Parts: sequence; C-alpha cells; structure tokens
Amino acid sequence: MVELIRTNDLVLISYLVSVLEDEDIGAVVLDEHTSILEGSIGAIQKRIVVRETDLWAAKQIIRDLAPGELKE
Repeated sequence: MVELIRTNDLVLISYLVSVLEDEDIGAVVLDEHTSILEGSIGAIQKRIVVRETDLWAAKQIIRDLAPGELKE
C-alpha cells in the first residue's frame, strides 16, 4: 500500500474513498483513531492509501475531482 493523499478534511476523505471504490480501487484510511485521540488541533492528518498497482489511476481521479489536493 502506498500513500495517495493526507488531509484532515473529513468530507474530502469520504468523497474520495467513495469515488475510488466506485472505480474498483480499494482505498484504506489510516490514522483515523490517532487523529481522534489528539483532539481537534489537526496535528495528525489522516492518510488514504491504495495498492501500488492502482496508484496512477487513483492519482488521476484526485487530479480531476480535487485539483490542488495531490502533493507530488
């Protein structure tokens, strides 16, 4: 699994995971519990990871749906 994006934007995370799953790209959100434990200061961002074989397609989806969110 490789990191696709990291953010604290819960709406963006939910949206991207949903779209990726619709495209048959398995996505996992990491650090959900850690970021909850640290409170609302936003120091620990959640990460979306995908299989390395799906990385290119997943990046294309993010470029189309959330321009500027993908840090390369």
